[in-house]
Amino acid sequence: MPTPHYGQPRYRTIADELRHRIENGIIQPGALLPAESTLTAEFQASRGTIRQAIAALREEQLVTTEHGRGTYAHTPQHKSRIDKEIETETLQRQIPADPELASLFEVELGTALFEEQILTRRNGAVETVTRLYRVR
Repeated sequence: MPTPHYGQPRYRTIADELRHRIENGIIQPGALLPAESTLTAEFQASRGTIRQAIAALREEQLVTTEHGRGTYAHTPQHKSRIDKEIETETLQRQIPADPELASLFEVELGTALFEEQILTRRNGAVETVTRLYRVR
């Protein structure tokens, strides 16, 4: 099925059509995309053009290519949910006051303090670490 160009590169037009199929469930999440030979016949395009279209979808994280296995579709909603995923983790422990903390809290060196550490992660990577101290 040839697609009109309308002034944009051919691979972009093909990538747009494949993206449409993935987003609308025509190509299910986890399903293999059609083989390059099938896509070259359908879009009447060269193998290089098809590869460029698939590379564009890979950059958008809509597909993953596994060597020797093929190219698989992802869930578009999953991608946007991951981009916004923020999680926090709180750890608490008792520590002895070091010279700096003892001076700040005006307590003796070694006095028991509670330390609360709050980790904020975005997409699994640590974004911030906050430490709070309290006198016991």
